[in-house]
Amino acid sequence: MTLSEKLLDKLVARLLTRGTLTLHHASGTSTIHGTPTPGFPDLALRFADAKVARDVLLDPRLGLGEAFMDGRFTVEGGDIMDFLALVRANNPWEKKGRLAPPSPLRAVTGKVKAAIRAVNKPGSSRRNVAHHYDIGNELYRLMLDTDHMQYSCAYFPREDMTLEQAQEAKLAHIAAKLKLEPGLRVLDIGCGWGGMAIFLAARAGVTVHGITLSQEQLALARTRAEAAGVADRVTFELVDYRDLAARGLQFDRIVSVGMFEHVGVPQFETFFRACATLLKDDGVMLLHTIGRMGGPGRTDAFTDKWIFPGGYIPALSETLAASEKVRLIAADVETLRLHYARTIRHWYSRTLAHRDEIVALMDERFYRLWTFYLAGAATSFESGAMCNYQIQYVRSRHALPLTRGYIEQAEAKLLGQP
Repeated sequence: MTLSEKLLDKLVARLLTRGTLTLHHASGTSTIHGTPTPGFPDLALRFADAKVARDVLLDPRLGLGEAFMDGRFTVEGGDIMDFLALVRANNPWEKKGRLAPPSPLRAVTGKVKAAIRAVNKPGSSRRNVAHHYDIGNELYRLMLDTDHMQYSCAYFPREDMTLEQAQEAKLAHIAAKLKLEPGLRVLDIGCGWGGMAIFLAARAGVTVHGITLSQEQLALARTRAEAAGVADRVTFELVDYRDLAARGLQFDRIVSVGMFEHVGVPQFETFFRACATLLKDDGVMLLHTIGRMGGPGRTDAFTDKWIFPGGYIPALSETLAASEKVRLIAADVETLRLHYARTIRHWYSRTLAHRDEIVALMDERFYRLWTFYLAGAATSFESGAMCNYQIQYVRSRHALPLTRGYIEQAEAKLLGQP
């Protein structure tokens, strides 16, 4: 048994007490950790080479992710979701659980790289967006809801909802917070494949201008608007929010879903200053973003390298601190705690169901990358420090009713409920 394997055993012994995990090391030695516990699985990892243990010790998230991508270890008795859920559930954030940090050298290197990427000037923003969103619309069609193609947290007011129902409920929930009226002009920052813009135009009778930095998203959004019969009320443009603000345009409403995570800390104030400039004095803005419970942190090396270069999950404190500087009033803040975990598990199930198509589109290594990413994301919302925030902003304290009853009423109307 190598030194790295012995050290990995010690690490796993500290992290895992409920459920069991057997490590089949490349040296031929097998060790069992944990205790059989109801509700916790009994799994095994089989390592193909001795370097896996070393790589995991240097940086657990990056080392584990890349080893899984390369097929250098496999999960027995379950899949990668089961394994990551087991580790996370043994170390819940609420109980001060903390997964192993990278080595000091890797930590410093990671911080430097993350800081450079976080600058997110317009040119680098476009490259970072293309890295994730321009990999092909077909992959996302296979994974996302069929009706609105929402690549963001759904909303589950009922336990038995399908992904399609929950995503439509999310759109209505956000639209209701915008307090829309026919004829209003709405800006959608980070419009994706146009699902939000199309929904708002079709259900609320508003006109929408959606902006994105993804060529793939732009083309499909325009096609989808035509098919939905709202192309006369919805426009899409490939433009950075900073450049749009410089034009002097103003909108009655602004919505941004799943985009703020790509802004980067150095640009937080710039983002909110642009939004304040773009929003009319009596306007309303709704920001929907993945958030970090507790204080500020940093993006792990696997996500920064392979999934969202330049991305950063903000804490609520630093988000509000940045918006306060431009006198945007946070009229309402809602924390969605487990909704994204359920959403991602739906995506994960669809990814597994379409394995052959995804491997044919991309390759086997990408498929393993994608399943590791989804499993890591889902379990971080279930047991880690991740959540979603919906922050409703106004420039005037008189812009909205004094109580929140209008939100529920508008939701029901948008969904065609009595």
